[in-house]
Amino acid sequence: MKTKVLILSVLVLILLLSACSINRPVSATSNPLGSKVGTYTQVGYLGFPPMMDKSSAIAKAAENGGIKKISTVDYNMTWMIFMIKYETIVTGD
Repeated sequence: MKTKVLILSVLVLILLLSACSINRPVSATSNPLGSKVGTYTQVGYLGFPPMMDKSSAIAKAAENGGIKKISTVDYNMTWMIFMIKYETIVTGD
C-alpha cells in the first residue's frame, strides 16, 4: 500500500512540474541579424493571461536589449499548471 501511495505521489509531482513550451517566429526584416538580444516577459496566473499589447512588448524588448534596428521578433509561450509565461524576444542592432 505504501508503494502505491509513493508512486501516485511521484506521478502527481511530475505532472505539477511539467510544462509545455511553444516558440514561434513573428516577423523578420531586411536588417542584418544583429548581435544584441532583448527580451520582455509577462506572466499570468490561474489561467488568466496578463493584460498585454504585443506592439508594446516588442518595443519594451527592444529597449531592454538596447536595440535600435530590429531584425527578428519571436514569441515564446510556456504553460504550467498554474502559470502562463509570455516572452517576447527581439534581435538586432
